[in-house]
Amino acid sequence: MSSTPDFPALARRALAALRDGRATEARALLEQVTGAGHGDASVWVAQAYACKATGDADAALAAADAALRLDPGNARALLIKGDHFRALGDRRSAVAFFHTAIRHAPGNAAPDLQAALVQAREYVKQLTGGFDAYLAETIPEPSSRFRQSVDLMTGKARLYLQEPRFYYFPGLPQIQFASREDTPFLDQLEAAANDVRDELLVVMAEPGLFTPYVELRENRPNHAQAGMLENPEWSAFYLIKDGEPVHDNLARFPRTMAALKDAPLTDIAGRGPSILFSRLAPGAHIPPHSGLVNTRLICHLPVICPEGCAFRVGSETRDWAYGQAWAFDDTVNHEAWNRSGEERVVLIFDVWKPEITKAERAEIRALFAAVEAYGEGPTTWGV
Repeated sequence: MSSTPDFPALARRALAALRDGRATEARALLEQVTGAGHGDASVWVAQAYACKATGDADAALAAADAALRLDPGNARALLIKGDHFRALGDRRSAVAFFHTAIRHAPGNAAPDLQAALVQAREYVKQLTGGFDAYLAETIPEPSSRFRQSVDLMTGKARLYLQEPRFYYFPGLPQIQFASREDTPFLDQLEAAANDVRDELLVVMAEPGLFTPYVELRENRPNHAQAGMLENPEWSAFYLIKDGEPVHDNLARFPRTMAALKDAPLTDIAGRGPSILFSRLAPGAHIPPHSGLVNTRLICHLPVICPEGCAFRVGSETRDWAYGQAWAFDDTVNHEAWNRSGEERVVLIFDVWKPEITKAERAEIRALFAAVEAYGEGPTTWGV
């Protein structure tokens, strides 16, 4: 009576033969294993490699398909499929498999797999560049939103959505930076940039007026905030904080406040607006995070901004430039850094999103008034 083959042992012998370059022997052993209905996705991938090495492309493809039926995210099998379609000249199918392989590849991939992934990325990059050039001829002046849609489609950009940590108001556009058409009040602010800077420089000459932006609160749980809690490298000087004027500070910035007279500031008792100067020390990095409520835009006016200071919101990164303001949705993942040897200071304030109607603003104010009256929920919102 014949004994049952030791299929795990056969697989180990096959893999050793494959590593030693004995592809024909490896294939024969692996076909015994898979032919008997044994073996996981890695065994089928090894069989695909062995078939490929012996010049049997059809068998290699069939083995890769078998591996993907067991493990649809197997990076090696996906790369084999991508190579197959590349050889056929089917670039779209090849890129689809290469993209998926890159996305599913383990972080500690073996050197040979890493090398194959590098080749796949290069192929995708070349095709994307060629497509960009072709598309530019077809659509020479695309809108910014259309351009972003293409970047998302081709994998050049990642999709980021609103992720408020406290309150989500549905039905609002998923934007990163707001358009200037929706923020016309920024024109008046930019025109007053020199006035804002002059008032700020007087304050900057006095030490100790800026305090850490992320403050310790005794009546709420505190988290390390990736090293930002009570960290003086990211500090603030408030004119208005959570809707409450800081009168001594506010009195020193009459021209700054005059420049904000037409801004639709978020008027919510005990919560908004906040108007402040944000200071980022040389070499400091504000780690990726998202804000608490998606009903507002956060506005920046760079006042002191050496080269090497930048800001990322979602998939878009911008350099701060003196006097050039913008508004963004802070519930989209964002971060900032100062890679210069000087301080960076930005005027920050929050405004209602233009899509929020007057009636909805009143409802939102009433909601948070009810939160306070009922005695539940946080007493402030802040990062």
